[in-house]
Amino acid sequence: MSSSPEDELAGTEQPFVSHLIELRDRLIRALLAIGVAFGLLCLYPGPAGLYDLLAAPLVAHLPKGSSMIATNVLSPFLVPLKITMLAGFLVALPVVLYQVWAFVAPGLYSHEKRLVLPLVVSSTVLFFIGVAFCYFFVFGQVFKFIQGFAPKSIMAAPDIEAYLGFVMTMFIAFGAAFEVPVVVVVLARMGLVTVEKLREFRGYFIVLAFVIAAIITPPDIVSQLALAIPMCLLYELGIWSAGAFIRATKAPDDTDDAKDAAG
Repeated sequence: MSSSPEDELAGTEQPFVSHLIELRDRLIRALLAIGVAFGLLCLYPGPAGLYDLLAAPLVAHLPKGSSMIATNVLSPFLVPLKITMLAGFLVALPVVLYQVWAFVAPGLYSHEKRLVLPLVVSSTVLFFIGVAFCYFFVFGQVFKFIQGFAPKSIMAAPDIEAYLGFVMTMFIAFGAAFEVPVVVVVLARMGLVTVEKLREFRGYFIVLAFVIAAIITPPDIVSQLALAIPMCLLYELGIWSAGAFIRATKAPDDTDDAKDAAG
């Protein structure tokens, strides 16, 4: 005899204080993981090394004799430190997400666990892929385009704080754009839209993707295509994944449970 979905959580209730204690412990573990990652990155390659790595795509396209500048007295110290803290969080992100998952998993039904865990993992992987794609491909094309249009009479000397802000904006934009399949799957799984409607919306999404790319990216055709085309491809991936995901995470039917109980 199989138990009903309502019985899956039987005996898992804990006092409110116990939940708070567990939440505190998991937050501490997540913060410790971030702290350890931050400390290791401070040792190697170090804040200065990390900034040099982040600035490499721009420096490679600066004219000879040009370099980046700091217009604020504390910028040479604070900017590399901020980058190291961000890198530490990204390195420790798998541990952070595991702590989140371990905290909420006991309160989920089995079909809900099949829904949440793949979404957490896939959204994290897609975000990292978007950031890597931006760094290794898009930056080189963007900076090459910008320097190609710069007058010869201008000596480029970008500010390190302004560069950090630009990089963070681009990373977030590409990381979020690569979440398109996750958004599509969630919308379909929640019943807000059907897979058929998503297919019908395909043409509108292509136009929307190019509009978003034109707004977010610098005014060069390479970076706009580099954002719009992956968004369109990922939308197709989301449509394909939605059907399979809905079937895999479907809650058990009450009628099936009744039959199992009778058997």
